[in-house]
Amino acid sequence: MNEKRKRLLLCLAIPLAAGGLSALLTRNSMERFASLAQPPLTPPGWVFPVVWTTLFLLMGIASYLASNSGGSRPAVGGALALYSLQLAFNFMWPIFFFNLGWYLFAFGWLVILWLLILAETVRFFRLSRPAGYLMLPYLAWVAFAGYLNLGVYWLNP
Repeated sequence: MNEKRKRLLLCLAIPLAAGGLSALLTRNSMERFASLAQPPLTPPGWVFPVVWTTLFLLMGIASYLASNSGGSRPAVGGALALYSLQLAFNFMWPIFFFNLGWYLFAFGWLVILWLLILAETVRFFRLSRPAGYLMLPYLAWVAFAGYLNLGVYWLNP
């Protein structure tokens, strides 16, 4: 297997592993979550794993494109460090929201996550326009998740 293919597989595996582990850690909370009042536009439960898997794949491809963009070492390193930080924030959010039921705290965490994704998207655009574009669905979905998160907080005092 050539070096580029190995790097692509690693770039795909990292967000998928983070998302998979987070889902594994929160799976026992889904029944409690389903019993909560939900805001309008809440999709059916099966939509979430499909969307998140797609987003993790897009993130992985974006990180691969950014890392292979030919940008300067500091620019690529900074973008990938920000990518790692937002991925850590992404990993923790479901634990705060689903396992701990800290809905308001989770919303604040999600706002920070969204800002990290925005900053990362800007950096990825500077390195590779396709990488930046691949981050836009993630940015939009996390904004929607913020709406859902805040709605759950308001509807379940």
